[in-house]
Amino acid sequence: MEEPDGAGMALVHLLRAVTVEFDLLGAEFAARHGLHPTDLRALIHLLDAARAGESTTPGRLGEALRLNSAGTTALVDRLERLGLVRRTRDDRDRRRVLLSVEDRAVELGRSFFGPLIGGLVTAAGEFDGAELAAVRRYLAAALAAARAQRT
Repeated sequence: MEEPDGAGMALVHLLRAVTVEFDLLGAEFAARHGLHPTDLRALIHLLDAARAGESTTPGRLGEALRLNSAGTTALVDRLERLGLVRRTRDDRDRRRVLLSVEDRAVELGRSFFGPLIGGLVTAAGEFDGAELAAVRRYLAAALAAARAQRT
């Protein structure tokens, strides 16, 4: 079968290879710290939400990870027991529970993923602004395509 766009398919294959490597690293991190891969996805989601200035409830986390209520409760219980996540009451609505990542989780992640992140930032420094903008556009389009496929 002939590929419709050789350059486009080469990017798809490279992106897939990067994704597999990241997935393997995530699995290694999870295994080292007694976590399930879903635990790691939860921590990443909570960190991303915090970086965006968004609060996260267990319900929102469950939706993002496509877990039912019981699965979400078990996940949050496990992460809280490990000292990685904290539940707090929302000051504005005491009925709401908010989730946040503990400093311990951030430090574990930084000690494992820090060298990778440093290497990626260094690699980005080798590109000029226009090249970075093109990479950003492509990755945003890839993310949108993946999300569209999933929903």
